[in-house]
Amino acid sequence: MPKRTDAEPLFHGATFDDMLFRPQEGVVESRRQVDISMPLVRGIVLKLPLVGANMDTVTGPEMAKALALEGSLGFLHRNCSIDEEAAAVRHVKRQHAYIIEQPRCLHRGIGLGEARRHMERHNVSGILVEERPGSGVLAGILSHRDIPNFPVPDGEPIESFMTPFARLVTARPDIAVEEAEQLMFRRRVEKLPLIGPGRQIQGLITMRDLRLAKNKPWSSKDAKGRLLVGAAIGARGDFLERAEALLAAGADCLLMDVAHAHSVSVERGVRAFRKRCDGVPLVCGNVGTFEGARFLARLGIAAVKVGIGPGRGCRTRIETGAGVPQLQAIREVGLALGARVPAIADGGVRDDKDIAFAILAGASTVMLGSALAGTDESPGMVIDDPGTGQKVKLYRGMTSPQAVLANADPEEADDLLAVPQEGQSVELPYRGSVLAILARIRGHLQSAVSYAGETSLRDARAKVGRAPGKFLIRLSEASRKESFIR
Repeated sequence: MPKRTDAEPLFHGATFDDMLFRPQEGVVESRRQVDISMPLVRGIVLKLPLVGANMDTVTGPEMAKALALEGSLGFLHRNCSIDEEAAAVRHVKRQHAYIIEQPRCLHRGIGLGEARRHMERHNVSGILVEERPGSGVLAGILSHRDIPNFPVPDGEPIESFMTPFARLVTARPDIAVEEAEQLMFRRRVEKLPLIGPGRQIQGLITMRDLRLAKNKPWSSKDAKGRLLVGAAIGARGDFLERAEALLAAGADCLLMDVAHAHSVSVERGVRAFRKRCDGVPLVCGNVGTFEGARFLARLGIAAVKVGIGPGRGCRTRIETGAGVPQLQAIREVGLALGARVPAIADGGVRDDKDIAFAILAGASTVMLGSALAGTDESPGMVIDDPGTGQKVKLYRGMTSPQAVLANADPEEADDLLAVPQEGQSVELPYRGSVLAILARIRGHLQSAVSYAGETSLRDARAKVGRAPGKFLIRLSEASRKESFIR
């Protein structure tokens, strides 16, 4: 491990617009051949090394789902009740699994109107029908094709319209995915219930999920084919109860998110967490120094989040003067952690090249906030700005007054606002779907690796990390203008 406690002079005071890297001889025929996969924590590798920020205007269930489908991962925010965050985890884990282990069911006496509303609310094209509430005994399937287009009383029982068990194609619970796909194709069915003794419902396989798995082989999934998702906790209060609820809901890793993680309160929190949830991958942050990173590494953290005040929604540097320029912080943390613990660069990304620089400087993945906000998948409504006529969405730091009050008890509002806040809210232009943004970043990262003369992002990072002075150029004011002002 390095003995120095800060970055080399090349990185002192440096952030993303202070550098270029020297183009090297290209070794790939096409950038599409470039492998940009990087580890998030041990056991989780992201094919697109991006992480959705745990902010209530960035990562809700829809953003987490979209990120996982594209090979990344989202950390669900905790600015809500424990039950709400756990429900968000369950929602993501239920999407696009090879096998839905606990499929939603309605009993055969439910009215058709209620069934319609249930299917619309959960965005499903069909639902299993059980004999009695909670019995788990399969009676049939109700699909959109079974629901008449002509008026029918809402109270009419769904057993009058469902496809009954005797006409269903079913399979045993241990059927292989390949065998299930062949059976479904041969019998021309879209849903395959998995049935145990006594017609007990043991799971469900859908053709939509099987097709999606083939069309998006790079998606971030667990061993059961479920989308990966992370979730945030704090280091005080009910954080242990929250952690247990999130893990029970299926969260793949947790993030202990604290503005200043190089602290005794975080140490207490991590030790308490380990006693209750030992063996769970725990990401922790934020820190911005060599010493802060070593502090978290000694606590056994699975990944360290890097960044003190560089984000668009953060005012910490302005209000307190505390912080480290982000590229310097990433390099210091990378030197402290070595190859043992991955680092997540959090904040300061304005352009796609910033993501490449963050990883070349020592990060493994990059957390995005404002870069993902303003999209269809981010929480919040699209509104028309009356001053400009443009469509916008709100983006706010999690210590902004608006975020602090969003889930607070009204009686505590004055006490909460009495503590000076270090976050702010801004309006961002509406950007459409996040999928276009992720595709663009993927292509630019692959191009950056090609310019670096390597076939993988890991190799490019290792090469620059061994001898940064050989590959990185510190810019003058004139060269900065030449490079980035257009």
